Amino acid sequence: MGVTDPAGPVMDRDEVDRALARLGAEHEAIETSLLALQDHAGRRLLEGAELTGTTRDRWTSADASITLLWAYFDAYTDTLRSAREIRARRRWSSREDLVELTELLRGESVTVAGSATATANAPTLLSAAGRLSERFSLVTLVDRMNELYATSLDMVVTADAVWSALPARIDLLAAELQRTRKLAHSVGVRPGEHPAGDDLERITRILTKLREDVVSDPLGFWVPAQGSSAPGGGRPDTTVYDREARALEEVRREIDAVLTVRQDAEARLIKLRDVLSRADRTLAEARTARGEVLAKIAATEVPVVSGPPTALQEQLATAAEYRRMAQWHRLSPLLESLEQKAEDELLRARESLTAVTAPLAVRAELRGRLDAYKAKVARHGLAEDPFLIERYDAARRMLWSAPCDLRVAEQAVLRYQQAAAEALGAPRVPQQSGPEDRRGPERE
Repeated sequence: MGVTDPAGPVMDRDEVDRALARLGAEHEAIETSLLALQDHAGRRLLEGAELTGTTRDRWTSADASITLLWAYFDAYTDTLRSAREIRARRRWSSREDLVELTELLRGESVTVAGSATATANAPTLLSAAGRLSERFSLVTLVDRMNELYATSLDMVVTADAVWSALPARIDLLAAELQRTRKLAHSVGVRPGEHPAGDDLERITRILTKLREDVVSDPLGFWVPAQGSSAPGGGRPDTTVYDREARALEEVRREIDAVLTVRQDAEARLIKLRDVLSRADRTLAEARTARGEVLAKIAATEVPVVSGPPTALQEQLATAAEYRRMAQWHRLSPLLESLEQKAEDELLRARESLTAVTAPLAVRAELRGRLDAYKAKVARHGLAEDPFLIERYDAARRMLWSAPCDLRVAEQAVLRYQQAAAEALGAPRVPQQSGPEDRRGPERE
């Protein structure tokens, strides 16, 4: 919209013609703006919507402002028509015509009669707001229309921007929510049975309420731009929408994990059974080895071997039942827990077997050391040395007899090593019990 020239002295004919031309162009611009506002999609939506809150209050004021705008425009049109008729009376306007035209074009010659309802609901822009009739100059009238138009257009554009952005996005998210709900139901994720099912119910309630609020009170979801005076300056507030979109994405990832369980459940159950079976076999081997150790090794503390944990077998049976009943949401966490426990159980069984068979490993190491020294003695031609044969036989009897006293057997092996080293001219092999006379009681 435009702005007329300020008031001045009696206008001459050329000034009048220029003013009428300018006012005619201004009239067309104002009419175009008002028609555009009248046909604006946001205004039509506001007229037909059941509004609440801030939007209802502001639309009541904006609707009254638009009504006043048309009343002002009609008065403006009438005044401009009157001025054109006076100017058209004669080619050369008389002094009386020019005085009248000056009053119309520059004085407070425009009277606007408005309804009490319209003037009461319109915003108070001038001190005369709320009266049943007002007088304006064309300049003041255009200023009033500019202000009413700006506030009305801002309200309409803002509501339309929110309605154009948020409901469509909410509907898309709701459609995705519905697909997720169906998928969740197919894998047993239901409200009251799984946290993800409860989350889906909560998201559904919030989105339903959010859409209702956006439709009825769009201005409640608008963030004005700082420092902007342009109509509709700002953006829709998507805080709640964004939060629920993130929550739905988290639920979708959790359901994808449950779907993965459904696809891999049989293979994972087979692997679990294999791991637990290996743990059982290892424990059985450890128990057999313990009996062998107790029979063959003397004076040795052999740890007790526990039996297989029945709790894991029971949980494995429960997991198989969950799979059979397609309760994937329950199977998923149970499988994760069982896989870790099964690996721990296999490790425990292996450690138990290692601990139980340690004495047999020590005996085997002593046997290997004894035979290695015998071979070394034979390579140097001392295989028939009576003293070495005696020491070797003593150690061998201890290592190959049951039960074997490992401490005594180790001393016998060390004595043989020492004797062999002396016979070969090598340094003496240190003994745990200190040096010993070569010609001791063993030859007696």
